[in-house]
Amino acid sequence: VQLQASGGGLVQAGGSLRLSCAASGRTFSAYAMGWFRQPPGKEREFVAAISWGGASTDYTDSVKGRSTISRSNAKNTGYLQMNSLTPDDTAVYYCAAKHGMLTTVKSRYDYWGHGTLVTVSS
Repeated sequence: VQLQASGGGLVQAGGSLRLSCAASGRTFSAYAMGWFRQPPGKEREFVAAISWGGASTDYTDSVKGRSTISRSNAKNTGYLQMNSLTPDDTAVYYCAAKHGMLTTVKSRYDYWGHGTLVTVSS
């Protein structure tokens, strides 16, 4: 499956963004999906994940309560809505997909898209 993330940009602190991840090539509904981010000078880290059907989700603590991961299998697209953004959210955001159950472990994801840059100004 090929993945393409979009929706990044420059936003002021306190603002919101919705990232999208468009999938093509294979049946999107067969895969769990995750969002990861890589802040400047740091390693890629888990942000959120959703099961293939959307019934289960998981979030890293720093975004819990202000972010929502979702998906539309009919549209072959996943989403990450992020609210109350802070400069600490500045990073390149990547979407990823894997067979089987969702996980927070990036090495278990089989497919990755190119990232989309989110910059939050103070």
